[in-house]
Amino acid sequence: MLTSQDLHCVCLSQDTLLHRIHTMQQFHPTPSHAASSQAKFGKKRGSYNCGRCGLPKKGHVCTVGNPATSSSATPSHSSLSVVASAPSSISVSAARRSALQPRRALSFDHEEACGLDPSECTSVWSQEDDLDSSGLPGNVLWDILRRLPPSGLLTAAKVSRGWRDMTRSLWKAAEELNLRVPASVQVGFVASMLQKCPGIVNLSLVMESDVDSTMLACIAFSCPNLAFLEISVSDSAVNRITGSELGRFVADKKSLKSLKMEGCSNLGGFLLCSSSLSTIWLSDLYSLSKMVFNCPQLREISLMFSQREKDSTDLATMVEGLGRSCPRLQNIRIYSMQLSHAAVLALTAAQLRGLRMLSLVFGSEVTDASVAAIASSYPNLELLDLSGSSVSDSGISMICNVFSETLTRLLLAVCPNVTSSGIQFATAQLPHIEIMDCGMTICEPDSHNPIADENNHKPQKTSITNLHLTNQKLIIKHSCLKKLSLWGCSGLDALYLNCTQLKDLNLNSCRNLHPERLLLQCPSLENVHASGCHDMLTGAIQSQVCNAFTDLENPSTCKRLPNGSKRVRVPHLDNTESPDEETKRSRKKGRLCNVLLD
Repeated sequence: MLTSQDLHCVCLSQDTLLHRIHTMQQFHPTPSHAASSQAKFGKKRGSYNCGRCGLPKKGHVCTVGNPATSSSATPSHSSLSVVASAPSSISVSAARRSALQPRRALSFDHEEACGLDPSECTSVWSQEDDLDSSGLPGNVLWDILRRLPPSGLLTAAKVSRGWRDMTRSLWKAAEELNLRVPASVQVGFVASMLQKCPGIVNLSLVMESDVDSTMLACIAFSCPNLAFLEISVSDSAVNRITGSELGRFVADKKSLKSLKMEGCSNLGGFLLCSSSLSTIWLSDLYSLSKMVFNCPQLREISLMFSQREKDSTDLATMVEGLGRSCPRLQNIRIYSMQLSHAAVLALTAAQLRGLRMLSLVFGSEVTDASVAAIASSYPNLELLDLSGSSVSDSGISMICNVFSETLTRLLLAVCPNVTSSGIQFATAQLPHIEIMDCGMTICEPDSHNPIADENNHKPQKTSITNLHLTNQKLIIKHSCLKKLSLWGCSGLDALYLNCTQLKDLNLNSCRNLHPERLLLQCPSLENVHASGCHDMLTGAIQSQVCNAFTDLENPSTCKRLPNGSKRVRVPHLDNTESPDEETKRSRKKGRLCNVLLD
């Protein structure tokens, strides 16, 4: 039974708890208190412990007060504070993580409480356990310590033996570790952290130092149950892992299900064989001599190639092999300037019956003929991304004829051969479309191509017949569209939207859109991006958005007096509107739209 004093201890803030930790480190217990503690737990011969670190004094040299510590020892609080106080350079989306169960996380990127499951404290420590001289039950102390960041746990471990044992159990209970490794820290730092967490299932590393096979060997040795691995590399770091080293790591980790790695420019060629791997994300690939995937359980693959010239990778051969070795593929993402019609034909010959999402980005040689091949082989696609291709309005017509009942996301950014007529036709013929990206499609002839600028200013093929198509008008009426992106459409001068479910609208850099030719009838609109638009257009957007929500403030019917001098609201009892409709209107009234100018 918890007393009021115990409940008060549970509600202590992290700052108060850390202050108490430092206070307990500075002052030793009184003799009477030590005697009562000794009588309670019993005296053990030869177990005289150091008052600073808690280790036995026999043959022991205490290094807690010494700032110079060994590199092989566990990192001190000062070294951890550098890691924890720095901002995180990567954000792992929850949608990208496979949730086997509620995760317990220890993050070195944020000074936040580690997300351990509060229900597990009763299963690990019973209420009768008293591990601390202050008299706190074990489950109460567990609940307090689990809210500390990793640096706080390392400090709490120096207070007493009971606290050290408790923090050790907290490290062992962690299943997820997010670690940022600064450039000044060696592999030993990562090894020391992984040894504290033998039950790690999800590991995310943000490397600011070079990565090589030593890091993979450390992870393979310290994490026997690893299922999700993500390695991100900063701009100043280099990933030196080769294809053979990565292949051995994947073959040895029988439990690995997801592998995401950045900076893979030194792979050269690889052969990945795994019976458990279901997700592969590799970025910055370049000139691969061999690329073989023998993963029968693979569901998702994402290959992003570096945008450099003279890339000798044979994408057609690689894609053709996916049908034989990865028959369960559902999502394919390929970002490469080497994408061509031949690669698309090899993909259609693979006969991946479960394919639902297909992204072929930066393929300037992907044409309407490629769209016809995709439509004939994969009629059940839910997402189609052909950004940066040479698809025209004819290709959009084929997409609408085949995917009218299944397609929910269509991305055609930086497709200069697409006009406003093709976009209007797509929204009219795709009733289930929810997300549509048409950025940089309706552009002026002198507009800069962002993809060409990033790819060493390599020009993209543009149809000469579409160079004169400026001052275009776009009219969209849709009941399911939620996100619409028209960023960089400098050739658009009139826009009329009637989308009841639209929540996000991107009008960045639509500098030729006339304010008097803008009409937004979107009651669910939450965000409008208007960066790079002139002031008159921004004012028109804000005015229409504010007026749309002002009309919702007084939805009740009104009537005029017989003399016509005053309008009176109908009493609530005479209102025939149902309570549910009133609740929906009140929710709409409370939701406001944001006009983002940054």
